[in-house]
Amino acid sequence: QNEKELQDVVKRQEEKILQLIDKSGEVTRLKGEVSQLKRSLQRAETEAKVLWEEMQKQEPKMDTAYVQERVLLRQEVDKLRLLLLEKEDENQILFNKY
Repeated sequence: QNEKELQDVVKRQEEKILQLIDKSGEVTRLKGEVSQLKRSLQRAETEAKVLWEEMQKQEPKMDTAYVQERVLLRQEVDKLRLLLLEKEDENQILFNKY
């Protein structure tokens, strides 16, 4: 009886350890992804700043309201694209679980 209980406890601990290892790998992967996304964001911000400066130099001056609207629309598209990717990731996680 005691040996059976001990085996069950050991088995549960092993399962928990395996789950932690899986989660640890996932955390490491996500940290790498966050780092890559931060670098991409920094590049995009730099490009946007340079483009904005170049546009301000151009003659005749472009309608800044039009440019701002395009920027806002592009941001909205990017936001929607990110939401789609997040949902696809959630669906993949659910699919992998079951």
